[in-house]
Amino acid sequence: MRVLLNCFAFSQCLSNKILFSILYFLSFVCDAVDGWCARKFNQVSTFGAVLDMVTDRISTACLLVVLSQLYKPSLIFLSLLALDIASHWLQMYSTFLTGKTSHKDVKDSSSWLFRAYYGNRMFMAYCCVSCEASVLYLILFYLVENQTQKLVDVISSNLQKISLLSLLMGSSLFGWAVKQIINVIQMKTASDACVLYDIEKKHKN
Repeated sequence: MRVLLNCFAFSQCLSNKILFSILYFLSFVCDAVDGWCARKFNQVSTFGAVLDMVTDRISTACLLVVLSQLYKPSLIFLSLLALDIASHWLQMYSTFLTGKTSHKDVKDSSSWLFRAYYGNRMFMAYCCVSCEASVLYLILFYLVENQTQKLVDVISSNLQKISLLSLLMGSSLFGWAVKQIINVIQMKTASDACVLYDIEKKHKN
């Protein structure tokens, strides 16, 4: 359902902004419902967990690519795309190497923020809605009027207004920022795990 919703949403993104935004956000809601149903009816699977993350990453990546074509400088969105993919790919791979059953198992991490993110569902949900559900990105997509606008100008001008969009943007900026910090920590932690695995493997040989 999520994959089909996203495919149709992106086919409409440049012709119908409102429809695209509704479909994209609905896809994220389906993600939450899917996870709840899987746990409720004991249908949790490795394939489901991987497909869930892959769908999230591809959805966010596509939206960031679209935004990179609408705002200047485009490098900001492409850098966010690279960070998102790198951190999650490394996290999944390090999880596999260390024999953990879930990429959310970070109890042994030295970062309190990293542990808080994966350990507190409400905090994680807030950050994900701000970033992965792309409330901030969807607002930026909705606000852009032409392909020559600067990102900083659009954000600053909208935050100065008193409106529902400015309120949503302001409240989602913090969650988005925390998610980017988490991505950096995740990438560093996962990279360290891969290096430690190589060192231990070398010593055994």
